[in-house]
Amino acid sequence: MSQRFYIETLGCPKNQVDSDKLIGTLLADGMQSTDDVSAADLVVVNTCAFIDEARKESIDTILAIDDRRSDSSRLVVTGCMAERYGAELAEALPEVDQVAGFGVPLHRHDRAAGPVGKKLIPVSSAPIPELDLLNLPRPKSTSPWAYVKIAEGCDRTCGFCAIPSFRGPQRSRDIEQILTEVDELEAREIVLVAQDLASYGKDRPSELGAGSIVPLVKAVAERTDWVRLLYLYPSDLTDELIDAMCATGVPYFDLSLQHVSKPLLRRMRRWGDGTRFLDRIHDIRERQPDAAFRSNFIVGYPGETEADHDQLLRFVEDAQLDWCGFFAYSAEEGTHAYTLDGAVAPSLMNERLAELRQLQDDITASRGDDMIGRAIRVLVDEPGIARSVREAPEIDGVVHVSHDLPVGQFAEVEVADAFGPDLVAVGGSIDDGDDD
Repeated sequence: MSQRFYIETLGCPKNQVDSDKLIGTLLADGMQSTDDVSAADLVVVNTCAFIDEARKESIDTILAIDDRRSDSSRLVVTGCMAERYGAELAEALPEVDQVAGFGVPLHRHDRAAGPVGKKLIPVSSAPIPELDLLNLPRPKSTSPWAYVKIAEGCDRTCGFCAIPSFRGPQRSRDIEQILTEVDELEAREIVLVAQDLASYGKDRPSELGAGSIVPLVKAVAERTDWVRLLYLYPSDLTDELIDAMCATGVPYFDLSLQHVSKPLLRRMRRWGDGTRFLDRIHDIRERQPDAAFRSNFIVGYPGETEADHDQLLRFVEDAQLDWCGFFAYSAEEGTHAYTLDGAVAPSLMNERLAELRQLQDDITASRGDDMIGRAIRVLVDEPGIARSVREAPEIDGVVHVSHDLPVGQFAEVEVADAFGPDLVAVGGSIDDGDDD
């Protein structure tokens, strides 16, 4: 009987891609997937370590899964926490059989086995290799959409971010490898992700060509119905890239802005300011009035003043973004920000967060109200649940549609109502996407 594996994934879409590729490898090695932790021979927890809250969730998940697994199973912890805190985790969690980072030297905590090689780590009849996850096979997507990671690592030195310290510098994949993965997934929508998406190819200019994100977007668009880009650094949002994104039929712009106060952005070691950001947003809307926008902002970064906060409030009001996330600053050991003075009191941070979130909730609701009465094209993700180009999977709202519409198909519907972040649509005629 084939051995069975269970994988729990925490964190961002990039972690989900890593898990998918690990699943593909284990399936190819003859193992079978199971949804029952207690029935698994191999249990893997793919962790997140971006901020303190994510690390706590990872530890809680590891301990909870340890309580549910069988005595004979092997528990492996991988992902960002394993890469960033491998040795500490191995010492602190005797319950774990192995702490295995992806693409970095592995830390071993294995009660049964001997010395560890750098390439293959025996944990079952199907080993988990210390492999380059970028180019592993993946199984066909089980949903109408799929994430595709086009690069690993990051070359930026943002003051608040520790990712480069454990994910390493940027390594862009070959375009042909990416396109092969897109073909194998057979998804109607491909969502391109990376730590620094628009910088794709900059580490390999002679091989991939300058500005290689644009030909990649065009090539992916030829193989799928929708192509969506997540997490774009604003200085890399060139006219050529904007035009390429609009031409795909998915004018969705996920901009990594983080703040709008120029002095605070410089303390963050970031480019730009509110005026430049607004000008770019207005420019995109002139080209494509139906463009959708998402961004994220850090609240309470060291040195953030009341004037900085007021400036961010004005920007949110002026920009009228469709979606926004606001996150409390988390002090990360080893980052530039960890050494800065001007800490913002948690109580003040929470007040600022509440004010910004309420403002954006009202804007998001207003943007949804503006959609009422419009005919839109949607992709049906599951019975009764769909998305238009305005909504990225797992992040934004959804469009509630008739349960009669088949999953995995495009349909034309009419928006009848808006409720919170979601839209409610009626009717529905199948649109197979031949016009794309």
